[in-house]
Amino acid sequence: MLYASLRSSPLPHSQPYGGAVDYSQQLHPGSRGAGFPHSTGHSGHNFGHGGRHGRRAGDGTVRSALLDEFRANKSRKWELRDIFGYIVEFSGDQHGSRFIQQKLETATGEEMEIIFDEIVPQYALQLMQDVFGNYVVQKLLEYGTAAQKARLVATMEGQVLGLSLQMYGCRVVQKAIEHILPEQQVMFVQELSPHVLRCVKDANGNHVIQKLIEHVPPERLGFVSAFRGSVYELSTHPYGCRVLQRCFEYMPEELTRPLLDELHKYVPNLMVDQFGNYVVQFVLEHGKPQDRATVISKLTGQMYNMAKHKFASNVCEKALVTADPESRRKLIEEIMTPKQDGLSPIMGLMKDSFGNYVLQRALTVADPDQKELLISKVRPHLVNMRRYSSAYSKHLSASAYML
Repeated sequence: MLYASLRSSPLPHSQPYGGAVDYSQQLHPGSRGAGFPHSTGHSGHNFGHGGRHGRRAGDGTVRSALLDEFRANKSRKWELRDIFGYIVEFSGDQHGSRFIQQKLETATGEEMEIIFDEIVPQYALQLMQDVFGNYVVQKLLEYGTAAQKARLVATMEGQVLGLSLQMYGCRVVQKAIEHILPEQQVMFVQELSPHVLRCVKDANGNHVIQKLIEHVPPERLGFVSAFRGSVYELSTHPYGCRVLQRCFEYMPEELTRPLLDELHKYVPNLMVDQFGNYVVQFVLEHGKPQDRATVISKLTGQMYNMAKHKFASNVCEKALVTADPESRRKLIEEIMTPKQDGLSPIMGLMKDSFGNYVLQRALTVADPDQKELLISKVRPHLVNMRRYSSAYSKHLSASAYML
């Protein structure tokens, strides 16, 4: 899919480069096809495409006659050579951008060079920030030669932070990280390192930091040390929690150990946080045995209360699935043992909109002997609970089908 983004686009916010690009201001007096810039081809001739003037589009910009014809004439078999001189304008148009993206995948070396010459360096930054133009630049990074990509990356020097915080520019930065040389990646790291926490907490910038963590050798990512002392803050942040998980996934032990040790201090609070619970779940599923054991030890003795919590119940389920057999038995035994007031925790979990899912999970992962005991404790309550109103019926039926 040509317009498949790297992620769902966040809502726009204050951008360092402003909004949509108005290319009409780039035209010199007397330029043909007012509205977007066009250039002279490699042969030294202007690529003229019809004598009629362009017309004003619905958004107030002026389209060239060629773009008007392209949009209207669907029967013609268009080639890249037909739009040479108008590459920048077509890149900023929804239909033109899609056409160029398709053609770039099979373009000849000469065609690719002409396109690069029209865009780089003058219009590269503007297209990177454009709603349609950014996709063309991404394709250039994907299919260009090493020398061409180096020219494109050179236009980004000193602008990496601004692009990373911009909703379209951040996609280009991510694509560049995937396709440029390691020494070029270092330039990106150096520009972002002083602002890494700002990027991590930004709706756009966090994706760039994640991409760096995924593709740049860990020894070159010195900015990770900036996360120390901020693990709780990042874990409870909607974007910071994602970045921490990427660190734990891709970084070596010597870099993540200080972060994990800091995380363990806050596990009980993170379990009940809407974002922190995902970080705890990640450690349970992908962490080292000692980290998993530490998390489960914090859950032990709190299983009933956590199971009834909207966010912590997810951690309880993950713990039941990932725990070693002995720890799993202890957790399940905890939710079967009557409380000090004599009330059965089973009844409380069955009636609870979150706890019933933890109970279901326990039924699926318990050892045969423990499962049989658990069923024997659930079944009597299930008979009585069917007399209650339908408010609990969906939760009860969900538990019942496994009995």
